[in-house]
Amino acid sequence: MSSKIARPKKIKAQAVLLVARHWLMLSVAINIGFLLKLIHDGHLRMEWSGKENGVALSSLSSYPAEPKPENDGQIQQKLINLDHGDPTMYQSYWKQMGDRATVVISGWQSVSYFSDTKNLCWFLEPGFANAVTRLHNLVGNAETENRHIVVGTGSTQLFQAVLYALCPYDAPEPMSIVSAAPFYSSYPLITECLKSGLYKWRGDANDFDKDEPYIELVTSPNNPDGSIREAVFNGSGGILVHDLAYYWPQYTPISSRTDYDIMLFTLSKSTGHAGMRLGWALVKDEAIAKKMVKFIEISSIGVSKDSQVRAAKILDVISDTYGDAETSNESKPFFDYGYEEMEKRWGQLREAVNKGQSFSLPNLPVGKCNFSNRTFGTQPAFAWVKCEQAVDDCESFLKKHKILTRGGAHFGSSKKYVRVSLIGHDKDYNEFIRRLSLINSVQSP
Repeated sequence: MSSKIARPKKIKAQAVLLVARHWLMLSVAINIGFLLKLIHDGHLRMEWSGKENGVALSSLSSYPAEPKPENDGQIQQKLINLDHGDPTMYQSYWKQMGDRATVVISGWQSVSYFSDTKNLCWFLEPGFANAVTRLHNLVGNAETENRHIVVGTGSTQLFQAVLYALCPYDAPEPMSIVSAAPFYSSYPLITECLKSGLYKWRGDANDFDKDEPYIELVTSPNNPDGSIREAVFNGSGGILVHDLAYYWPQYTPISSRTDYDIMLFTLSKSTGHAGMRLGWALVKDEAIAKKMVKFIEISSIGVSKDSQVRAAKILDVISDTYGDAETSNESKPFFDYGYEEMEKRWGQLREAVNKGQSFSLPNLPVGKCNFSNRTFGTQPAFAWVKCEQAVDDCESFLKKHKILTRGGAHFGSSKKYVRVSLIGHDKDYNEFIRRLSLINSVQSP
C-alpha cells in the first residue's frame, strides 16, 4: 500500500521538476532575447576589454541607438557631435534617387581574389576603373590619361601605401613627412602608427628646412581650413603627394584639370558613401603604382569587390544625371544638389557668426568653376572657426555648450581654432547654428 502511495508522489515530484525546468529555460530564452534586442536596437554594445588565460573577454556598455524622431526639447538638450566628417548630409539625395543606384550582387560573385590579372592593380574591378575615369573626365578635375588607378580601402590605406612605395628600404634615416599647418589631423597619427623605420612625421612644412629627402603632403582644398594649397618647401629631394579629397564642384570651383604625379581621392567626400570604405589614387609612375599595389596586397590582399561594384554604380549614376532625361526636380544632378546644400549651410554659418564678435571665419577664395560655369567662393566640408575675445581654448568652450568639435592643436595650430563638420544631418546642423547664434548674442558686448 505504501509503495502505491509513494509512486504517485514520485511522479508528481518529477512533473513539478519538469515544469520548473521548462519555466527556467523559458525565462533564460526571454532574457537572452531581450538582451539581443537591446544590442540590435543599439542600446548596448560589446567591448573587448582584456584577456584572461589567453582568452579575450568582453563586456556590455551603453551605446546610443540609431537616430529616432526627437522633439525640439530633446534636440536642444543633446550633445551635437561635429568632430567627425561623417557625410550623412548626402543621405537624403540618395533616398530621392530610389532604386537607380541599387545593385544586386549574386552569391556566386566575388569568389576569387582577382579582378583583372592583366591590370597592374590586379584587384581593381574594371567597372569601377571605367566609372572613375568617366567621372573625372566629366567634372574635369583630374587628368586620367597615362595614369595607373590604384584602389584602396579609403584614402587612409592609400596614404600608407604611398609612404611604403616612396620611402627607400636602405636609407640611413627615416624619410621626413611634412605638411603645411593647419594640416589634416590624421596625417601624424597615420604616419606614426606603426613606428616605421622607413618614415617619420616632421610636422609643419613651413618649419622644415633640412637638406634631405622628404615627402610633402599637399591637401587642396585643405582640411581643415578650406584654403587652396600649393607646395611649401622646394628643397632638393622632395616628393609631392596631392590629397584632392575635396576637389569636387560642390566644395570649390574646378579651375583646372590637376596633373600631379600622385593624386588621392575618396568616395566618402565625393559622393558621401563613407561606409563603402573606398578610395583611389591616380599615379603616373608605374614603379610607384606597383609598390602601392604590393602594400595593399600584403596588408589586406586587395580591396572588396562588392564595394567596388556598388561604387561603380554610384559613380555612373552621378555621371548619368548630367544630360539624363530621367533627372527631375526631385532628383537633380548630384553636384548641383551638393553645391546648393553647401551654399545654404555656409550662408547660415556666416549669418550666425556675423551676429556678434565671438567667432570669426577665414576668407576663402572665389573663382569661376569650369564644370558648372558658376562663380563662387570655396565652401568646404569643414569650417575653420576661431574663438575671439578672451576664449583661448575654443574646443573646450564649445563643449560646455554641448557642441563637440576638433581643436586646432590636432592640426598643428592654435587652440583658439576648431574644425566643425558641415556635412552631417540637417537637424544637428540646424541646432548647431541655433546654439552658435545664441552664444554669439550673449557673449558679444
